[in-house]
Amino acid sequence: MILVGIDVGGTFTDIILADTVKRKLAIHKLPTTAPDPSEGVLLGILGVCSREGIGPGQVDYLFHGTTVATNAMLEHKGARTGMITTEGYRDILHIGRHQRPQNYSIMQDIPWQTRPLVQRRHRKTVSERVVPPHGEVLVALNELEVRARIRELKAEGVEAIAVCFLFSYLNPEHEKRVCALVAEEFPEAFVTSSAEISPQFREFERFTTACMNAFLGPKVKKFVLGLTERLEGIGLKGDVHIMTSNGGVATARTIAEKPVYSLLSGLAAGVLGGEWVGRRAGRENLITFDVGGTSADIGIVTSQGITEASARETRIAGFPVMVPMIDVHTIGAGGGSIAYVDPGGAFRVGPRSAGSVPGPACYGKGGEEPTVTDANVVLGRLDEHHFLGGEMPIYPQKAFEAVAKLAGHLGLELYETAEGICTILASNMANAIRSRTVQKGHDPRQFSLIAFGGAGPMSAIDVAHHLRIPEVIVPLYPGITSAFGLLTTDLKYDFVKTELLISTQNPGSRLIRDMRELEAAARDQLLKDGLPENRIRFLRGLDLRYVGQGYELRIPITENDFDGGECDRIWSAFHDRHRVEYDHCFPKNPIEVVNLRVTGLGVMPRLPESFERNPATKLNDAWLRTGETHFRVKGSLQRLRTEFFDRSRIPAGATIAGPAVFFQKDTTTVLPPEWNAHADEWGHLVISRNL
Repeated sequence: MILVGIDVGGTFTDIILADTVKRKLAIHKLPTTAPDPSEGVLLGILGVCSREGIGPGQVDYLFHGTTVATNAMLEHKGARTGMITTEGYRDILHIGRHQRPQNYSIMQDIPWQTRPLVQRRHRKTVSERVVPPHGEVLVALNELEVRARIRELKAEGVEAIAVCFLFSYLNPEHEKRVCALVAEEFPEAFVTSSAEISPQFREFERFTTACMNAFLGPKVKKFVLGLTERLEGIGLKGDVHIMTSNGGVATARTIAEKPVYSLLSGLAAGVLGGEWVGRRAGRENLITFDVGGTSADIGIVTSQGITEASARETRIAGFPVMVPMIDVHTIGAGGGSIAYVDPGGAFRVGPRSAGSVPGPACYGKGGEEPTVTDANVVLGRLDEHHFLGGEMPIYPQKAFEAVAKLAGHLGLELYETAEGICTILASNMANAIRSRTVQKGHDPRQFSLIAFGGAGPMSAIDVAHHLRIPEVIVPLYPGITSAFGLLTTDLKYDFVKTELLISTQNPGSRLIRDMRELEAAARDQLLKDGLPENRIRFLRGLDLRYVGQGYELRIPITENDFDGGECDRIWSAFHDRHRVEYDHCFPKNPIEVVNLRVTGLGVMPRLPESFERNPATKLNDAWLRTGETHFRVKGSLQRLRTEFFDRSRIPAGATIAGPAVFFQKDTTTVLPPEWNAHADEWGHLVISRNL
């Protein structure tokens, strides 16, 4: 069986092809084709298939990580969107909650007010009302009003419509009926309902998530359907799946309808790839560190699994989004980050990036500003003959010119400026990791740093030094680890139901009944996607809080936790989790059930446990040359004799002392002095400080 994973980043598009029968891997990397990333996807598939001597028609499964939805939100380039909501509630999208994003700032930007997803003139109201606790209809839906509002939106030129009614998570019938009326009156519009996207309480977050889905819908749907059509045009008949924010994949059809699920598509794949590498190296506590040309993405993995984002803390471009997501923190720091002097005279690096066009100065595509990549060229850590496996030329002289110009502004020596660029970048990255570890109760000294992405292995050890992380692991193919992660997951759909119950009410039988309903919905979705019954699995959970609290903790559960309808083990697990999270608990206080959750898993073909490799039998066979590079040692910048190696040829069991540089097609790994690199049986480099 042949699997292909494709991850489209801001600078490069990464492709991995895995033959699970022959246990062979092939990788390919090419610049991202902006503004149409699908062009790079097609070129990448054709390129990797041609190298392996197969046709696209032999690919069984294609897994794709895309940034189309993410970029549309970050750039605020979505569809003109309309909204139909309950009379009197058109301004929920504007008011938000009483908490200000930054409590003490009088100059803060509140995105849902300064750049709303739906302009106020496109928010229409109709007569209807559903009320708690069970979704009874207090005011019937006025269909004549609905039709009039739809016609108004059509005349105003909207492309998408979000239907958001109060308490629709208890009874979605009014929203469903409005969607049906939109299909009659305005069939060309992209329509979505809040109960379909996020059937949970908290109106502001639910309304915003639904409007975000509508805002993204036309653009993502066009991309996904256009991509699948073009893939069919080159003869690819295998199933196409898109990475979702929850760490699973979904069918292209599902993402075309619910694009908000793909907001962290490529980022989630990187965390999965990092986890796969770390687990095979026998590590449980992991910091995944994915650095590309534009950004650095950080995820946390513990013995309990990948950390998920809290529904109350999840933000995209400043907007709340209430769908399940892996907790990934992103900063503007990468190989293409531009170094500059700000108006106050400070030396800064990023978040602005040169991207793939024009790219760093050394690419020779017109870029003139110095970037992190250019700094590494000046320091001797990148080689013009081995960049992208020798397939992409770079021009060192242009890098020297760009860095020298910045050095002149700063009044620093050339190499001090280049090293300063790398140091500032590493400091920015270390601060970002500190916010996800130290500030959340994790000690980074008890973690391994999994460094990947095209630029991650160049700066990972400097970051580890800042945080006193004892070990860095560089995967066998670090530059395409996100694409690798695409081939390690399953179809995954999350179903949720808000059900406010108190532990003193003995809610076990009610929870079991509602859990069965969610499981049936998950099963139907997976069967619709063509999964046989024997490949369907379920994960279950509850969002719980003490009565009176305004935040929840998610507790995994199993059927065995409902012992004769009792829930004592569930309540005990919540107390324990609350103690771990907040250092206290209240065993005598009643607990409130807020949401029931069922995740339906459709087991997909996976990467085999090992692959054929062709390393050298002796370390000398992997040696390329001896050169000189610049490193800071005990406070002073020194030019040091450095060994350069072909990473793909390093034999298992070899240990190399720094300073050294490892070239491979998809990245370059920099090993400073006082650090050792050991090649394990998987081909990963396990790097630790000399003792």
